[in-house]
Order: sequence, then C-alpha cells, then structure tokens
Amino acid sequence: MIGSEAKAMRLELDDYRDSATKGTVDFLYRLSDLVKGRSFLQINAVRYGGGMAEVLRRLVPMLTSLGVDARWEVLAGDQEFFDVSKRISNALQGQEQVFTEQMSQVYLKINRQNAQVLNLDADLVMVHDPGPAALIEHRKGGKWIWRCYLDLSQPQRRAWSFLRHFVVRYDAAIFSVTGFAQRLPIPKFLIYPSIDPLSEKNRELSRAEVSQTLDRLGIPRDKPILLQVARFDRFKDPVGAVATYKMVKKHYDCRLILAGGGVANDPEGEAVLADVQTAAGSDADIHVLQLPPEADREINALQRGATIVLQKSIKEGFGLAVSEAMWKGKPVVGGTAGGIADQIIDGVTGYIVHSIEGAAFRVRHLLKNPGLSQRMGGAAREHVRRNFLITRHLADYLTLLKIYTQ
Repeated sequence: MIGSEAKAMRLELDDYRDSATKGTVDFLYRLSDLVKGRSFLQINAVRYGGGMAEVLRRLVPMLTSLGVDARWEVLAGDQEFFDVSKRISNALQGQEQVFTEQMSQVYLKINRQNAQVLNLDADLVMVHDPGPAALIEHRKGGKWIWRCYLDLSQPQRRAWSFLRHFVVRYDAAIFSVTGFAQRLPIPKFLIYPSIDPLSEKNRELSRAEVSQTLDRLGIPRDKPILLQVARFDRFKDPVGAVATYKMVKKHYDCRLILAGGGVANDPEGEAVLADVQTAAGSDADIHVLQLPPEADREINALQRGATIVLQKSIKEGFGLAVSEAMWKGKPVVGGTAGGIADQIIDGVTGYIVHSIEGAAFRVRHLLKNPGLSQRMGGAAREHVRRNFLITRHLADYLTLLKIYTQ
C-alpha cells in the first residue's frame, strides 16, 4: 500500500493515541516492523452481529495498515448449517442438546464445500469458534490457531468429543477466560476480547447528543438511571435486574432501563420479554427497550446517561458490555458469570455480586455515595484503557504472528 491511501490508513491508527496508553501506538509500529509482509487470515461464520465480527471488522484493516497481508473470510452456509452450529455452541456451553450423526454430516459438508472455494493459504490462519473449526482438515500450510469465545468448562460430552477431534489438530488455541478452557495437548493462550474506543458504540458524545438520543428514546433524566444492556435471554437475567431495581426503589427514587434485542423470530426471546414486562408491571420508571442490531449510537448514549450499570448475567461469554460501560466512566455492578469478574476489579471499578440482594445493596451504596461512584467510574475507564482496548488486542495478534511465523 503506497501513497495517500497508506498515509490515510496510518493516520487512522494514529487516531488512537488519545485513547490508548502512552507509547502504545509507537509500540505497535515497531512490533509491526517485525512481521511486515506476512499473511494473516481470519475465518469465522458471520460477517455481522456479535462482538467477534465487530472487532474483526476493525482489526483486519488495522493489521493491513501496519503492512500485514491481512484477510477475513466468512463461512458460507445454509440455514440448516447455522442451526446445527447453534446447537453445537449451546451444547459446548453445557446445554443439553440432541446431536445426531446427520447433524455432524451437515456440519462437515459445509466446511468441506467452503474449503474448496476459500483461499486458505496464509502464514497464520486464525479460525474463530466452532462453525469453521473443521476447515483444519483442509489446511494448505502455515500455522493454524483456533480462537474460542465460548465457555467450555462443562460441555456436553458428545459435542465436545466431536469438536475436539478437530481442535487438537491446530497449532494452538486461544480462550477469553482461563476457566473456559478444556485440557488440550496443544499450547493455549489467554487473550481478552476488546472494544474499539473510536467506534460508533464507544466514541465520545457531547452532552447534547446524549440528551437528544435519550429524549428520542423517551427516557427522562430527572432521577438516577440504572441500566442493563443485554439481549432478552434468560442467561442475562433481566427479571433479576428488575428485582434488584425494586429493592433499590424502596430507598432511592430511580429509573431502570433494560435495553436489548434478540426477540424477533425467537420464541424464547419473546417469552423472556413477556416475563420482563410482567415483572415490570405498571411501573412507569421501568423502561424496556427493544433495540435493533445497529443501535450502536443509542447504546452509547444510554451508557453515558446512566448513573450505575448492571450486568446481572447468570451465564456469560466475556460480556464486553461491561468494558463498554466502564469506558464511559460508569461503575458496574455485575455477577460472577463468564468474563464479567475478569473485567471488574471488585471495590475499585465496581462490584462483583452473587445475588439480587447483593446487587441491590451495592447499588444503594453507590447512590448514597456519589463521590465514590465518580471515583470508581474514573478508575474503570483507566482499567479499560490498559486492558480492554482494541490496540492491546492488535498487539496480541501481532505478537502471535511473530511467534508462529518465524
């Protein structure tokens, strides 16, 4: 890449100087000098939707701007394949699922068909999650790493046995949380997911922009706001968030916003939403928002307008909504599921709780002590700056490229 295009890409990385810790961008330039010209292929199953695709959409151009021959391929499959993949993912995370021989054949067929049309030739290939994992059978050279975002701590045995057959053929595996990993005869790495501070969901917003967006969503700002951003899923425990709010409401006049999606064409999501609406009853201070997948600006404004953020998940992957809220300077009261406890420093950037009662107690404490809440929010933002920004993620990937393409 030469001329003005290369300069524009380089300036885009320079835009992160104000967000990242001092020296980070210069370090990325020096690190990239060691791997310039090497090829790095990312493969996953979706182009849009979910944090993984969101990060890849930014990381791949950043790698390219640093002189890496970076590409991103997406598995092409039919609805039957994606249904099977979802069943496999659910089973790997401990849900009891029917997993038949016919389903395994559907999975293998789509992987085989994609292997025939995708260019799998690269110095380093990173395959994300279970969907494309069987592509390892068709490797053409280079080193291959499997990147897993799922909680594999207690998988359904048959599903894990099926997937493990492919995973052990990789050169390494990456997990998001230490406790998610299974025992494997290959090297394992811990790499946290990340947020992009310059994306629409996380960029700075003026007070006027926040107010205008909240007005459009019908959210008054006349009292403290408790917020939970999560799809309407039982594992996110939105009904528990309502119960937390009701306990707090006995002591402090406040509002609760539950902002999520995942309801359209999903009977389970519809059922959870109905349960939330039943729990909310006629309380005018509970706002249940169904947001579309592209509602990044709305989420940004809600997090900036909130007083305290909840993450009451009882089962979670990594839960980047926690880092998103902390980046906006908000203390987060969260559960112990998944990567939530890896993001919150208990008593410093927020609180880790084990029950609805514990969540309500910590929220009341923060509302009673606004100075503490503000200090925690400041510490939370700095914690994200040092650990959960995309610039750190980029450094991790450049380091892997250096290690595995000597």
